Amino acid sequence: MNARDPLLPLQPDEASALGAFASRRWDEAIVPALTDYIGVPAKSPMFDPDWQAHGFIERVVRDAASWVESRKVPGLTLEVVRLSGRTPVIFFEIPATKAGSSDTVLMYGHLDKQPEFTGWRTDLGPWTPKYESGLLYGRGGADDGYAVYAAVTAVESLKAQGLTHPRIVGLIESCEESGSHDLPPYLDALRSRLGEVGLVVCLDSGAGNYDQLWLTTSLRGMVSGVLKVEILTEGVHSGDASGVVPSSFRILRQVLDRLEDSATGRLLPESFHCALPADRAAQVRAAAAILGEQAWKTFPWACGADGANTLPTTTDPVEALLNRSWRPTLSVTGVDGFPEMGSAGNVLRPYTAFKLSLRLPPLIDGHQASLKLKTLLEDNAPYNAKVTFHADGRAGALGANGWNAPDLAPWLESALNTASSAQFGAPVAYIGQGGTIPLMSLLQQGFPSAQMMVCGVLGPKSNAHGPNEFLHVPYAKRLTAAVAQVIAACP
Repeated sequence: MNARDPLLPLQPDEASALGAFASRRWDEAIVPALTDYIGVPAKSPMFDPDWQAHGFIERVVRDAASWVESRKVPGLTLEVVRLSGRTPVIFFEIPATKAGSSDTVLMYGHLDKQPEFTGWRTDLGPWTPKYESGLLYGRGGADDGYAVYAAVTAVESLKAQGLTHPRIVGLIESCEESGSHDLPPYLDALRSRLGEVGLVVCLDSGAGNYDQLWLTTSLRGMVSGVLKVEILTEGVHSGDASGVVPSSFRILRQVLDRLEDSATGRLLPESFHCALPADRAAQVRAAAAILGEQAWKTFPWACGADGANTLPTTTDPVEALLNRSWRPTLSVTGVDGFPEMGSAGNVLRPYTAFKLSLRLPPLIDGHQASLKLKTLLEDNAPYNAKVTFHADGRAGALGANGWNAPDLAPWLESALNTASSAQFGAPVAYIGQGGTIPLMSLLQQGFPSAQMMVCGVLGPKSNAHGPNEFLHVPYAKRLTAAVAQVIAACP
């Protein structure tokens, strides 16, 4: 039999074989591994300061590493890398089989998780996995514990079909949901081992639907932290003090009015906005044409199934996509200083604290935004109250930068479209995501000539970070095969 010419595009039967292999591997090995993974409350350090003592992060890292090693991928070597006081990372390496290939493909994912949250279906829970009608429910499976398993399976599928590939390295961290503050030291420590990265495959993103491959073209940055307003040293009888002592909640509302127009949700400081590049505007219009009303109807609205009776901020699909990808937004994600309803007596509370999550457009510097936000909120406090804002992160990196993808090389644009057509029966689509993956801006700075394939399984209703999070297994199977096909096309 003649050896296959690695320069020729994949034939339909080869693409089909990649899909069949990925599907079998998911059923036989990945779904069982992820079922075990979901059962472990491996919360990120921001949400579990005692993560080292609890050992949950250590467990999911070791389980994933053991699974990868059990695959016996030819040439694969793996190390769990540890820096003192920091969450561990998995680093694996697979030598090139493609003649003349000098670049490296870097595959990325993470294993740490968001906290439980409330509102799960009565038959579901964050740490009680359930596989139902192709959906694997539980915290972290889709965001994105599946990544290391899918990445290695993509390589396995290439080798099973005798297809060549460049050198491949994997970097799987366990601090992403805390802003990846542990990652830069690992990138420095591993830089010589990463090699010359020509393609980054990040599996931590989302999809506009489950009908085609979606490439993420931008990510928002973020500043999160606690805004606290203190007016008293202890609570006092509200009948005695109200009208004389201003409510800490009312003061906090006034402070937030400096940041956000409460009637529209628009962020007021122009420094938190950026111009929309023309190519991204065109991609938003194309994505809006594909998604239509699903750009806003997909959310679990309280006042009508699938948004039938709702009034969202906009019903224009283009504006909806822009609002969630290229415009800053404020969310309050937690509160403190309030007693439970059953214990809420007639007491004027001494303080109110809100956990803020400020999503930033892709081109805004996160650290500088955190400094501007602190000044905006703290200066000239109403009633001379004690107002403080403490941003999450570490000194010098208090906010996470967003990311705007580099222009696609012709080979990658062609490979993405070919893979999507082969594995999904539809062309590739492009979308900006509202979430944050700090690694992407770090990698673009470190490897400015690298191409970026940022994708993932977080499609409609998958609800990462919230209740009833699920992994859409049929989509994950096709995505795994598509990734393999793109890697096979790497020059």
